[in-house]
Amino acid sequence: MTTTEPVRTRTSIVRVVGASLVGTTVEWYDFFLYGVAASVVFGDLFFPKGEQLTGTLLSFATFAVGFFARPIGGVVFGHFGDRLGRKQLLVLSLLMMGVATFAIGLLPTYAQVGALAPILLTVLRLVQGFALGGEWGGAVLIVSEHGDPARRGFWASWPQAGAPAGQLIANGVLAGLAAFQSDAAFNAWGWRIPFLLSAVLVLVGLWVRLRIEESPVFQEARAKQEPVDKLPIIEVITRYPREVLTAMGARMAENVSYYIFTIVIATYAKEHLGMGKSFALNAVLIGAAVHFFAIPMWGALSDRIGRRPVYLIGAVGVGVWGFLFVALLDTKNFALAALAVTVGLVLHGAMYGPQASFFTELFGTRVRYSGVSIGYQLASIIAGGLAPFIAVALLKAYDSGYAIAVYVAVCAVISIVAVTSYTETRRRDLTTL
Repeated sequence: MTTTEPVRTRTSIVRVVGASLVGTTVEWYDFFLYGVAASVVFGDLFFPKGEQLTGTLLSFATFAVGFFARPIGGVVFGHFGDRLGRKQLLVLSLLMMGVATFAIGLLPTYAQVGALAPILLTVLRLVQGFALGGEWGGAVLIVSEHGDPARRGFWASWPQAGAPAGQLIANGVLAGLAAFQSDAAFNAWGWRIPFLLSAVLVLVGLWVRLRIEESPVFQEARAKQEPVDKLPIIEVITRYPREVLTAMGARMAENVSYYIFTIVIATYAKEHLGMGKSFALNAVLIGAAVHFFAIPMWGALSDRIGRRPVYLIGAVGVGVWGFLFVALLDTKNFALAALAVTVGLVLHGAMYGPQASFFTELFGTRVRYSGVSIGYQLASIIAGGLAPFIAVALLKAYDSGYAIAVYVAVCAVISIVAVTSYTETRRRDLTTL
């Protein structure tokens, strides 16, 4: 090893993983907090009074808006991340998300300012989506490009665990408030507390992220390559169209199933089953705790047997489990509902765990930030962004959760086709792409 080569020690990768995990936990806390609040209180607070499910649909429409902003954030952050580096953009995305989430906690309601309330809510949701669009690519890349290639799947899966960690904190705070407050107090002011608490989490995340070093793979590539005139997004579209489509297809089952298992369940339990807020929130709380540990387990397994086999276990699994998920919820038994969510999220983890390393291995270093962000975030529009809206619309049209299960199964088929049509990527060398 020459003196100019970066040294990749276990200590450095642990520090980088920790920084990515803390940051993604904060960002997903902010993003999921909105989703849970949209299913529980936003329909009543920010939209005109009317039929309950209609208000929830309008609330989920603003939830979807954030997903439409994510590809734009992915393109912008990807462009500068490929030119300037991963670290600077990760700090910026965290700041943007934190400011938007804190501001949501200060918003006036429809009863106070009328139509201005949903407009302001939508604008801040757009900022959240834009920030998250740049967050994911940078977080998984800075880990993937630091770690030992033989354990890339394991190390890169830890930023993914920020999703259930953020979900766990968001649901935990909301469940705690719901347990100790009356519905009237929660709807009046209690829901604001978790959004305002985001400021503390963001400060912690910034402190950790500012202490890490830039990706060594990126530094090596920037030192070697000649300056290029072509924009990263143009190179991604012209050179990696198949890879972008593969990433998008792979995300369908993963993204849709996740929002069904963690967000739509709140509406389903409340509106269709007539259960209280805590029924769904506590079930997701248990499932998220197990999900947190399942994700790196699946990531480690992908280092041994490959990304594709593990990913397919998850895609096939959620496609089948969707029907059992509905059947267990319909019993109105909390233990069975918790089992439904937990198994669903463990199967989801089989896709989400290896996803970071899988997508990283699809693109070359000079456009990798743009490539993973575009593939990941474009799918978010048609998958996660529309999933709650489509699911609630199906529930309203058919008055049955099994219509939602069919929706998940169709998405699973799309992901199975996408993953099986691409070659295994586990042994790819990131420095030579």
